[in-house]
Amino acid sequence: MIDTYVAFDVETPNSRNDRMSAIGVVVVEDGEQTMNFYSLVNPEEPFDAFNIQLTGITPRMVRNQPTFPVLWELLRPLLDRGILCAHNAIFDLGVLGKCLRDYGIDWKPAAEYVCTCQMGRKLLPQAENHRLNTLAELLDLPLQHHNALSDTKACAGLLQYYLSQTDLTPFYKIYRFS
Repeated sequence: MIDTYVAFDVETPNSRNDRMSAIGVVVVEDGEQTMNFYSLVNPEEPFDAFNIQLTGITPRMVRNQPTFPVLWELLRPLLDRGILCAHNAIFDLGVLGKCLRDYGIDWKPAAEYVCTCQMGRKLLPQAENHRLNTLAELLDLPLQHHNALSDTKACAGLLQYYLSQTDLTPFYKIYRFS
């Protein structure tokens, strides 16, 4: 049985969704949040006004922050620790994959993951919708929405709830980075 999951969330600077402006990571081991990581990221790309308004992250805030290749040295050991987990996982995995590709970073061709949004549709069918903020409110999880670490902690909280309810094996999927 898998006992380590790595929840993560990214914020992006623009509608291309091919760079990060922030990333949050929470490691869940044996059902407990054991480690968290957060960093702003210099995306080396322009920002859209919409993304600035949504996330509160500005070009000035990331100007002196590490770029993705620099952060990758810290992120890789975290992401390698277990099954990846995100809310609307295809989005976050897609941004991660584009960063890996565009910066010429070789990681692995595919990763096993679970999506807390998809799980919510099956395990919390009574929810009004399955957005992160709606599910966090339903389960009384703290959330400062569109803050990568707060979103990740809420995602990890959803994951912990799901782990207490069922075996997650049927929810495992494979994301191909190629």
